[in-house]
Amino acid sequence: MKNLPSAARQAQIRERLSAHPGVSVSELARKFDVSEMTVRRDLAALEGKSHIQRTHGGAMLTQRMMLEFDYRARREHNRPLKQAIAAAARKLIQPGQRLILDNGTTTLELASLLKDGQDLTVITPSLAVASELQHAAGVEVILLGGVIRRGSPDLTGPVTEHCLELFAADYAFQGADGIGANGAIYNSDLRLACVDKIMRRVAHKSCVLADHTKIGLTALACSGTLADVDFFITDTATPAAALKRFARLGPRIITAKP
Repeated sequence: MKNLPSAARQAQIRERLSAHPGVSVSELARKFDVSEMTVRRDLAALEGKSHIQRTHGGAMLTQRMMLEFDYRARREHNRPLKQAIAAAARKLIQPGQRLILDNGTTTLELASLLKDGQDLTVITPSLAVASELQHAAGVEVILLGGVIRRGSPDLTGPVTEHCLELFAADYAFQGADGIGANGAIYNSDLRLACVDKIMRRVAHKSCVLADHTKIGLTALACSGTLADVDFFITDTATPAAALKRFARLGPRIITAKP
């Protein structure tokens, strides 16, 4: 990897640190075929941006960068499925509507499809969704208050719940950490499950977005069942038997092909 520009080396150093707890200066010098002094300059530049923390003889990622890589990995997991589901959800949305988007990575894909929206209002506890839409000319973004959840760019807790009660929306779009065989909707965080319940209550219609890998899974907290929602959007790999069971609960089932 000789003669890489410094920016490219620094990007690869960040990527390497995302997979390893730490690296040494000498190891990086051998990898990039540069002097240890060059590596130290790269590390100093990354430390100046708060991307890394230098250690004796090496470096490690800062907590902020570890969270960024973790969230990026979660967003990339099954991303084609999430994008197909988000595209199907986008077809439900009309100009002038008020939308609630939760903090799931599938709803983040939906947010990216709303940038050309007209006269939309998006209410969200997700810092990632708010960031995605902050420059969208036709979208007014309302970021809910609350406590930043450790390890994720989203807000939760009693303040978030109180803020949600102030609004009325046309649609609530939500992800799930699991959809039980009986149609139960699961979340790995009890606080998020409480927020999800309120989202559905203040929205005229609600829509759960979950790919086939979530079917049959359970998690810590149950926020309700598919009987509580109007639409369930998944992908075509979801077993037909599961779709038949879920349809009996009442939601309109939409399957999206990646």
